[in-house]
Amino acid sequence: MHLVRRHIASAVAIATILMAGVTTAAQAQNAPAASSEAKPPVDPNPPMWEGPEYVMGNPKAKVTLVEYASASCPHCARFDVQEFPGLKAKYIDTGKVRYVFREFLTPPEQLAAIGFLLARCAGEAKYWTALDQFFHDQTEIYTTRQVESVVMRIAKSVDLTEPQVDACIESKPALDALNSRFKTALDAKINSTPTFLINGVEFHGPVGKEVGVDDLATAIDPLLAPAHH
Repeated sequence: MHLVRRHIASAVAIATILMAGVTTAAQAQNAPAASSEAKPPVDPNPPMWEGPEYVMGNPKAKVTLVEYASASCPHCARFDVQEFPGLKAKYIDTGKVRYVFREFLTPPEQLAAIGFLLARCAGEAKYWTALDQFFHDQTEIYTTRQVESVVMRIAKSVDLTEPQVDACIESKPALDALNSRFKTALDAKINSTPTFLINGVEFHGPVGKEVGVDDLATAIDPLLAPAHH
């Protein structure tokens, strides 16, 4: 599991550069590379989904809800664990809302990076399963600091082996894609998580209160109402 820790640190070196405001690909590629010493055999073709974003729901829905979230953000974890199931049942599963999840990196960036890289390596069908479990286990990671054991437990739950996880985390294409998505979010002036857009308009909940399903409903429901002529 030392490889996991080393690759996380290396991967996030690039993300940290972007956080500091360096946004060119050439600069990003100058981040330290993972050490090549004592690497175990790895699967040369680990499962990998390179898509730009994760989407669920009816593609023709009248409402598109975009969430920018970070795998290391406690507020994002709270929304995923406590609010998202209700949102999914009420709006996404019923075809009323198309939901788009966009990855963002917040401190500790290395934790966010490993969460997203692991989820994408699980493949498109298991992406949300892995990320949802990561959000559920986030508190355990922070309280025990046992990142490696929790990561491997999640990996096994989505049928990834330790060599596959190592190969995933050190994958330059996957890291470049993550950094590209992050840069795109920064260019869109996203600066906190979770951030929600409803049909392209940023949604702000009540001041001093974390956004819940009921808050989002105040903006979503009017958009779903039949048009009056």
